[in-house]
Amino acid sequence: MSDWFTIGQIAPGVLRITEPHVHEFFRANLYWIEGRDLDIMLDFGMGLSSLRSVLPRRGRPVLAVATHAHVDHVGSFHEFEDRAGHPLEADIFVEMDDAGTFASWFAGMPDALSQLPSPGFDPRTCALKPAPLTRLLVEGDVIDTGDRRFSVLHLPGHSPGSIALLDEVNGEFFAGDAIYDGGLVDDIAGADIRTYVETMRRIAELEVRIVHGGHGESFDQARMREIARAYIDAKSGT
Repeated sequence: MSDWFTIGQIAPGVLRITEPHVHEFFRANLYWIEGRDLDIMLDFGMGLSSLRSVLPRRGRPVLAVATHAHVDHVGSFHEFEDRAGHPLEADIFVEMDDAGTFASWFAGMPDALSQLPSPGFDPRTCALKPAPLTRLLVEGDVIDTGDRRFSVLHLPGHSPGSIALLDEVNGEFFAGDAIYDGGLVDDIAGADIRTYVETMRRIAELEVRIVHGGHGESFDQARMREIARAYIDAKSGT
């Protein structure tokens, strides 16, 4: 555990990183995925402390992939040189505007933090740094790390450009906020319930072994399908 982040290995070559002192609603899961030729950093927390400084130093290129542009997933995105995301949210990464990131929601929460990342830190004054994409990822693209291949899935609904990574060989599914075991958010600007229902229909048919979501604990295929079908049942008439 670092001073700010909690870091734990959840699978061979995979670290899950969280910010335990951030309010639960904004406490995202960040994933470091080691590859033979390329490492992947997936999502970037609130940016309140340097993420890059706590990552393994392996001397390999790092591809930084943002599953979407919300504040709890992009805070340290700017610390990486090679940045990838979906083109539907590319403009948000350029400006990191509040309309796309919802950063002011966090800044305005009276209990946003249970501990300060540094003495005198004031969450009301923190601002996201622009991080323009250097690579666009769309449905069907593949990220090859040398010993693993991740298919890019475009799974909109929570946000227009939400993406996920799936290793079809070992069934490891990094889902971002498309699906996780908790209260899914579909009532914010950019979210679309009908689109989300169609995404859940697709997710319910995926063959996976384990799901690493954008929040909460990892879960298996049976639980993934249970969450997806419950959402479909609850929202199909909306």
